[in-house]
Amino acid sequence: MDPRFLKLPKSLQERSETIRIGEVPALIARPESDGPVPAVIWMHGRTVYKELDPGRYQRWIRSGIAAVALDLPGHGERYIEEYHAPNRTVDLIAQGVGEIDSVVEWMRDEGGFDMERIAIGGMSAGGMVTLSRLCNPHPFVAACVEGTTGNLHELYFPSNGEPGRGWLVEHDEDKVDRVDPMQHMGGFRPIPLLALHNEGDELVPISVQRSFLDALRGHYIERCADPGLIELHSFTDTGAPQEHAGFGRRANDAKNLQLEFLRRVFGLDAFEADNT
Repeated sequence: MDPRFLKLPKSLQERSETIRIGEVPALIARPESDGPVPAVIWMHGRTVYKELDPGRYQRWIRSGIAAVALDLPGHGERYIEEYHAPNRTVDLIAQGVGEIDSVVEWMRDEGGFDMERIAIGGMSAGGMVTLSRLCNPHPFVAACVEGTTGNLHELYFPSNGEPGRGWLVEHDEDKVDRVDPMQHMGGFRPIPLLALHNEGDELVPISVQRSFLDALRGHYIERCADPGLIELHSFTDTGAPQEHAGFGRRANDAKNLQLEFLRRVFGLDAFEADNT
């Protein structure tokens, strides 16, 4: 048994299992139910692993939502040290995007999931995988991302030459553009999208995410969709490391916003704030 799994709260362990979907390690947490349940495919950020932040999954299953949490390429149960370096982020995104469909197929074959109510999401690098995958045909009814951006070109090659990035690495411009949601927005089908971000994020400046979301709202309008489907909530002075790794003292608020969003898009009962 992976020691990371053994650190999960007992109540979550009892509702969870770790499996391999092809080469992808996954944590599957299911609520008690007599029928198919809605689910979220969730991806963590760079340098961490799928068992991190178990409170998120506990909230979901208490609300009748299953979690399908994945280890990103080179992370968790398939640890490769070089994938934890920022200069491999673009490779990680490309590989992660290519793995999503096999996870969806496993869910369909496995049963127990309501395939008409599947969402996708992630934080930081996991959010980049999410937004990049949404630029091609997909089965998802909603998405939620945290501390990330869909404007990768502006993140890595800022138009104003802004030096204030939390890493000093160079990326191949063509490789970035191949996975950059901003460059492939035409294929982005309008769905409800929740973005959470810290105003002072030192690694992924909120201005870069705002530029993407503004452009995406314009795309929704062009597709005769409601731009209000896109929601951005931001927090100030959370105390999180570099205002990027989580939401610090506002973590409970962030989790409640996400849970409220998911319950709404899945058509579940009225939301009640969870303070655990």
